[in-house]
Amino acid sequence: MQLPDKQSAGFLWKWILIVLVAVVLIAILWPFYSVPTGSRGVITQFGRIVGIEGEGLAILPPWQKLSNFSIRAEKADIESAEGSTSDTQPVRVSLTVRYSIATDRVSEVFEKYSHDGDLSSYVQTATQEIFKAVTAKYTAPDLIAQRAKVSNDINAALREKLVLYGAQVINIDMRSFAFSDSYMHAINDKVTQEQLRLAAENKLKTVEAEQKQKVAIAEAEANARKAEADGEAYANLTIAKAQAEALRVQSGALAQSKDVLELRRIEVEKIKAEKWNGALPTAIYAGAPIPFLNIEK
Repeated sequence: MQLPDKQSAGFLWKWILIVLVAVVLIAILWPFYSVPTGSRGVITQFGRIVGIEGEGLAILPPWQKLSNFSIRAEKADIESAEGSTSDTQPVRVSLTVRYSIATDRVSEVFEKYSHDGDLSSYVQTATQEIFKAVTAKYTAPDLIAQRAKVSNDINAALREKLVLYGAQVINIDMRSFAFSDSYMHAINDKVTQEQLRLAAENKLKTVEAEQKQKVAIAEAEANARKAEADGEAYANLTIAKAQAEALRVQSGALAQSKDVLELRRIEVEKIKAEKWNGALPTAIYAGAPIPFLNIEK
């Protein structure tokens, strides 16, 4: 086997060196870049922002640099944010704030706050400040009774605050909204007492309703008895009036004609005679009437 001569070996090493230099230059001067979905490409030239590229392929000259900046929805967790109510009750809450960078503010945010779109530290600080400011406007009972309004106030104030950082709030989740243990015990005791009071009031109303029902029944029965008595009295009065009227009529008739009385006596004697069986009484008492006898026979 014949070995290559020195001239051939030198030529080979020359080409290898050229290829290596070309590879290094291509790697350094590679003009093709990719901006992933949900991002923007911030183009800088010697440290100064000269443009913003959208998603997809970007071709840049060697003296420019592209940095990927996320505009996706991000979240910041705020654990145990503390505040105080207007009646000096300490309160704490845990929140999760979801936000994103406004696409027209990418250049500003890149220059002032973040090179990758992560503003979680700013969001956490702003949220704690807003929570303290909002809770200071409410008393402790109002925070409990108007929790939805408190959440809306925090949301509105935080949106206004984060606009300064080029961020827009998507939504806020409030968790573990709580007061001190002593205050929560006091609230529970108050709720228990209120429930007992309502139960006692309901029981009293039930007793009063039952008593009213009994009174109504007794009054109805009394009215019924009175009506019955009034009816009987009226009937008796009517009968008495009728009897009195009959006696008055008879008395008037007797006063007008004494023959009527004699006629009545004769009618009575006739009835007695018709009923007599012909037998004489076995005993006659003084003053007793003697039956009629036909002495002509």
